[in-house]
Amino acid sequence: MTWKTLETRVVFDNDWITVRDDRVINPAGGRNEYGTVHFKNRAIAIVPIDDEGNTWLVGQHRYPLGNYSWEVPMGGAPLDEDPLEGAARELREETGLIANDWTLLLTVHLSNSITDEVGHIYVARDLQQGEPDFDDDEVIEIRKLPFDDALDMVSRGEILDAMTIVSLFAAARQKTISALTT
Repeated sequence: MTWKTLETRVVFDNDWITVRDDRVINPAGGRNEYGTVHFKNRAIAIVPIDDEGNTWLVGQHRYPLGNYSWEVPMGGAPLDEDPLEGAARELREETGLIANDWTLLLTVHLSNSITDEVGHIYVARDLQQGEPDFDDDEVIEIRKLPFDDALDMVSRGEILDAMTIVSLFAAARQKTISALTT
């Protein structure tokens, strides 16, 4: 048996998310109340890699957890936009980088017990430096560093963002870096 929705009520809606309160029958046959968050954008993350094996991280204060966060460049792409176009835009806005070579690294479900958010992770290569174009509400610090140093930041607990961790580990696992530097 799968989940069966009996009733849905929207309890919050803005330009980015819709929060629903659903009355459901669960797979075991019980009745439950289930809150879900619908995302109106896809999550996009980019691991930019230059010919020397460097990558870029962006640092900014994140409101929900009240802390400063180092992350790969990332953002949202509207559901009707090609995710690659969104990735190119986010990379340029947050770092000023323009990439001529893109590879979809993987697609992930983020917090799938309460959201329908889907993320696409790309590796960007053949980079040209331009000027960032931050959103009006962004104050971003840009850090260029060796890829292995970014992985070390994860190991030391300096990077806690799940999408960033998945992005960096997937890039390392798929030997994206060694293919670029050999």
